[in-house]
Amino acid sequence: MNHETKTKHYTKLTRNFWLSVSLVLVLCFLFSVGFVQSARAGGASLYLSPSTGSYQIDNTFSVVVKTNSGGAAINAADGNLNFNINELEVVKISKTGSIFSFWTTEPTFSNSAGNIVFGGGTPSTFTGSAGTIFTITFRAKIAATTNVNFSSGSVLAADGKGTNVLTKMIGGSYKLQPKVVISEPPAEEEYVPPFTLGVPAAPKIFSTTHSNPEEWYLNNSPKFSWSVPEGITGVRLLSNKNSRTAPTVFYSSPIFEKQLNDLADGIWYFHCQLQNEFGWGGITHFKFKIDTEPPEPFKIEVKGGKETTNPRPILIFDTLDNLSGIEYYEVKIGDSEGIPVTHEDIETNPYQMPVQAPGKHTVIVTAVDKAGNYALAMTDVDILPIEKPVITDYPKKIFPDTIFSLKGTSVPFTEINVYIEDERGAVIIQTTKTNERGVWYYAYGYPLEEGVYKIWLEAVNLEGARSEPTDKITFSVKPLVFIKIGKFELDYQVTFTALLVLVFLLGVGFILANRKIRKEREELENETREIEEKLRQTFEGLEKIIKEQLDKLEKVEAKKRAGREEEKNKKTLIEDILLALRVAKEYIGKEIEDILRLIKK
Repeated sequence: MNHETKTKHYTKLTRNFWLSVSLVLVLCFLFSVGFVQSARAGGASLYLSPSTGSYQIDNTFSVVVKTNSGGAAINAADGNLNFNINELEVVKISKTGSIFSFWTTEPTFSNSAGNIVFGGGTPSTFTGSAGTIFTITFRAKIAATTNVNFSSGSVLAADGKGTNVLTKMIGGSYKLQPKVVISEPPAEEEYVPPFTLGVPAAPKIFSTTHSNPEEWYLNNSPKFSWSVPEGITGVRLLSNKNSRTAPTVFYSSPIFEKQLNDLADGIWYFHCQLQNEFGWGGITHFKFKIDTEPPEPFKIEVKGGKETTNPRPILIFDTLDNLSGIEYYEVKIGDSEGIPVTHEDIETNPYQMPVQAPGKHTVIVTAVDKAGNYALAMTDVDILPIEKPVITDYPKKIFPDTIFSLKGTSVPFTEINVYIEDERGAVIIQTTKTNERGVWYYAYGYPLEEGVYKIWLEAVNLEGARSEPTDKITFSVKPLVFIKIGKFELDYQVTFTALLVLVFLLGVGFILANRKIRKEREELENETREIEEKLRQTFEGLEKIIKEQLDKLEKVEAKKRAGREEEKNKKTLIEDILLALRVAKEYIGKEIEDILRLIKK
């Protein structure tokens, strides 16, 4: 094997080796990306908050359906909840504070079937451990330990494939207890009328303002009505805070409604009794509750201080309402919708904010009592950004069919969000991670279309803290430049096309010019021949004239004519010669002008 053959052999082996290494690296990269995505796609859950609690019969309590994304970015969830219809009743469902903005299945409930279904999503993404989906308000019906469980569900990753990343569903168990009734000493003894046959039955009382005797109302001017059967001759009414008082205010005409005004706060009773010809009938004692006072003032404390790099600061707040009690809190952060939080949650655990972007956020907490009165507290929380990522290597210009890639540094074990915006304003969001040395690498998986793009980054650490976005970098995707003159660039395709057009035009021009030259050459040849003929004729004529004149001159000399005759002949000879020469000059000049005109064309 000679030297040249050996060189070619070793070159081929080297090229095959590096191709193999490149293939292995690409497969490792794809495997690592798939592994990271699958790792992210695990651990999401649906759960109820609170998951336990004790509540009295006939009272209401709220349970929030939440999701923990398990570290993955999610954009949709659905599920089905079951409850015991003999033990619980759903009063209402609220979507206030939900992470979802559109619903494939509106949260709905059936108290006859004992189930709740929902399905929602968001055009953006959610990442966090306490994403509120919706809030359920239950009413306790009987004494029991009751369970609310998920029968089915899914949580979908925002990976473009709708991967279900749900791994567990956590229900709730709640203890429903008999209501503790504290008896009130009667302000006066209960009057029980003697039974008389034919007297009216105790009237049934209705209220459009205070319909539920177990609920609190901030309206202190209740209105009541009752049915008045035929034969009623009188009505007795009374309102006080004693549950078993006989009414004493007599109305001779059988009225059927009564409006009360400006009552004090507390638990009240409206008493009503009807009379007919047989006497006074049974008494109805209708209970109603009034609370017009807001909860006590309170403050918000931020654990760790109001300036923090923690994207989920813990808020500590609590207050009391001495009459109806606190129903729930509503936490509003910035311009977002308020998030309802049960009073039981705040009593047992401080409130941890959802993940917040860097910047100052105004937090408003509203404490709402069971009558609807509220008290506000407000504070500011300044989320400090973490260190921005740094781009160390990026292309300012790439060619179509070329993979776009970036390289840089940031804090070790940090997620890097990569934003790529095209000329239409559409933004592609992808992620990569730094290694233990803080180095990161990103490659877009597909060739980009021709155009101008902007790219910027942000870092997100393990706690969810974010950096401020980096400055936007502009780069272009266009074919390789063949010729550049100043700012004017021609790529290979345009140049090749232009050359083809130029060659075509030159060919056409050559053919036309050749035809014109051939035509002019023929005209010039014809003109030259014509000149040649004219010159020949002219000089033959001149030769003839000269010969004739010479013959005349010889004859003149032979006759030896004197003086005058000779002079006259000489003059005639000279004039004929000049005339012949003048004619020849005119012919020659005209033909030369024709030749010059052809040449100038």
